[in-house]
Amino acid sequence: MSDSNTTFMTSPQYFFTSESVTEGHPDKICDQVSDAVLDAIIADDPDARVACEVGVTTGLVVVMGEITTSTYVDIGQLTRDVVEQIGYNRAKYGFDAETCGVIVSIKEQSADIALGVDKALEAKTGEMSDEDIEAIGAGDQGMMVGFACNETPELMPMSIVLAHKLCKRLAQVRKEGVLDYLRPDGKSQVTVEYAYGKPKRVDTVVVSAQHAPDVSQEQIREEIIKHVIKATIAEEMIDDETRIFVNPTGRFVTGGPLGDAGVTGRKIIVDTYGGVARHGGGCFSGKDPTKVDRSATYMARYIAKNLVAAGIADRLELQVSYAIGVARPLSMAVETFGTGKVSDERIVELIDEHFDLRPAAIIRDLDLRRPIYLETAAYGHFGRDDIDAPWERTDKADALRQAANLA
Repeated sequence: MSDSNTTFMTSPQYFFTSESVTEGHPDKICDQVSDAVLDAIIADDPDARVACEVGVTTGLVVVMGEITTSTYVDIGQLTRDVVEQIGYNRAKYGFDAETCGVIVSIKEQSADIALGVDKALEAKTGEMSDEDIEAIGAGDQGMMVGFACNETPELMPMSIVLAHKLCKRLAQVRKEGVLDYLRPDGKSQVTVEYAYGKPKRVDTVVVSAQHAPDVSQEQIREEIIKHVIKATIAEEMIDDETRIFVNPTGRFVTGGPLGDAGVTGRKIIVDTYGGVARHGGGCFSGKDPTKVDRSATYMARYIAKNLVAAGIADRLELQVSYAIGVARPLSMAVETFGTGKVSDERIVELIDEHFDLRPAAIIRDLDLRRPIYLETAAYGHFGRDDIDAPWERTDKADALRQAANLA
């Protein structure tokens, strides 16, 4: 990866593509139901253990997983509420909140897993006190990745930022009735041309939007370009050579779970950095914050974003890894792609000095035992200023800048 990213940073021309999907995409329906279940449970039982998976297909939602909690949630009704809010509320859309089947199959978390989460290995061996608030272990093994770059105000790659904004705009014009023939399913894809690692122009835009059967493709193309693409992408980023594809198959009537099955966690690149950075081993949705797949990835983004906001690097990727039942990370790797203002070794020292990567400390410092997860389940978990996402704060940037002697 270092070689390819070095080329990226030094090449006079480079193209990179990212995609996003709307909240009505089958996989995203599943992510939203999974996180709605998590939110409903954690709102009443902050210490609950939740691992909720969802699958959808024609006329059916299956909710399954391992949940240990002291509260009760009507998962069937909650599922229908989510489907309704997304916009699948008429049978002619091929999927309807009122008439779809909902199957729920839930069991408790494995007692073997709970042994390691409830009491970390370090507490069992006397390395830390049983009463230490940080004495819980990681909920699973795995590696997690955080990333940030200074090419957008969000400190995110431009390609994924624009792809998300296009999909959010698709949903907005549908819900507000601006384009009342649109239906909930949709996708976007944006190719950005870079020059020496900096965004230069948008080379290609692809928008696929589910629609009513009686609308012409000419009308759809004209109005999506006007109300979605040009309303989203800055005028100076589009030129006469920018290619625009709207519903390139010529028709997108059959969509949602009628057109394709969906599963929780199948859009992990959409959820993160659009393929610009590497990805860890797991998805996020439906998992309570003891699962480091979610919480440690959020912390890795928080760290990377603060380091970039501090000016310590223009582009930074951080990987951490964990073992199940062990509190402290097993490893940490930093890559700055030649943009670091201090050495990678010094950056690792700064991370150790300013951030606590033990699972309970992450939960405490980012205040994760709250119902804040449903809003992350569509349009990305990172680069968001429209939702309560504590990992997007840059409150450590000043201290990091001073510690790195860059003030």
